[in-house]
Amino acid sequence: MAVPLMPVRKVLRGVAFDCCTEAEAVEAIVRAIDEGQGGWVVTPNIDIMHALDRDPSLRDLVAGADLVVADGMPLIWASRLAGDPLPERVTGASLIWSLTAAAGLCHRSVYVLGGAEGVPERACKVLSGPEVGGLVVGGYSPPMGFDRLPGGDEEIRRRLTEAAPDIVFCGFGFPKQERLIVTLRDAFPHTWFIGCGAAVDFAAGDVRRAPRWMQDRGLEWCYRLAAEPRRLAHRYLVDDAWFALRLLGTVAVGRVVRSPD
Repeated sequence: MAVPLMPVRKVLRGVAFDCCTEAEAVEAIVRAIDEGQGGWVVTPNIDIMHALDRDPSLRDLVAGADLVVADGMPLIWASRLAGDPLPERVTGASLIWSLTAAAGLCHRSVYVLGGAEGVPERACKVLSGPEVGGLVVGGYSPPMGFDRLPGGDEEIRRRLTEAAPDIVFCGFGFPKQERLIVTLRDAFPHTWFIGCGAAVDFAAGDVRRAPRWMQDRGLEWCYRLAAEPRRLAHRYLVDDAWFALRLLGTVAVGRVVRSPD
């Protein structure tokens, strides 16, 4: 976009985050759609930040997004420790509800990509129901491994061209969903793409999200770990926990060093 979606960005461990609340992000996206401007959103959390440390080439992928929001309380805590706080956590799992509802009020349409077979269709049914009021024009679960096949995204392109949505939620996980978005965005210059990870599964009701009080206290990972211990134990308890502690420690030390005597 010629003009940044948000006026202020704050840098945390080399990643520039947009300084906005969820409501401000939703309002800005809907406004951009009304002005005929497309774009895409990436929602880095601790797992993604750790991936960026392991593979610096992924930083360019994140830097290319039009809106970068912090999905993870440790990132909010780190920004506060740095003395340059981000206002709040903004997650793909929340945006799929709030942005869909706001878009529906403005007669803007939504499409859902990702999840296992049947999951996006169930998510579409919920999002278009009376509680959300979304204008959902379709959902699709491409076959496993589609991203590794030549022309594997052609069916996605065909379906999106036919549906012509204003917003597309892509729930394939990082960086698969972001790489797909990069390949699609030039063909759909007026569409907004949201990399939303497990949000499609949450919306479909296949996976339950942690209670609000756990989300607000940075304990959502505990809830997900209890639900899927075999899949998430090493990631959460070894990789992400160590990285989060290192991030918070580095930020705290950096602030002490910068402080005047």
